[in-house]
Amino acid sequence: MTLKVVVGEECGWAVLRVSGEMDLLTSPVLRQRVHDAVADGRRSVVLDLSDVLFCDSSGVGVLIATRRLIRSCQGRLRLILPAQGAVDGSHVNRVLAALGVRRLFEVYPDVVAALDEEAAPLSA
Repeated sequence: MTLKVVVGEECGWAVLRVSGEMDLLTSPVLRQRVHDAVADGRRSVVLDLSDVLFCDSSGVGVLIATRRLIRSCQGRLRLILPAQGAVDGSHVNRVLAALGVRRLFEVYPDVVAALDEEAAPLSA
């Protein structure tokens, strides 16, 4: 399976909708799209991972590198990791929790909540 990243903008945020599998072969696609967004001057980024079916350690590495990049330019990063999504529950959510790194991210159930400045992130 491949990884698809659709880049858009909503309410001043770059919204990257990711679908497919994040693995050693496909994760560089997401890394490049994030770098492109930052190079275009976008400092507020939402990664919608609702439709990611699989994520291995290289995918997690890209998420952590994205967090580091966004923080280095005083930006904001929010992840969409719904409790139910990507067929049988958010695989990425389970992987991040199992590795103990989910707490590093601001996580929201959907894009609407992530763009709402009043909404609080989900607890880790």
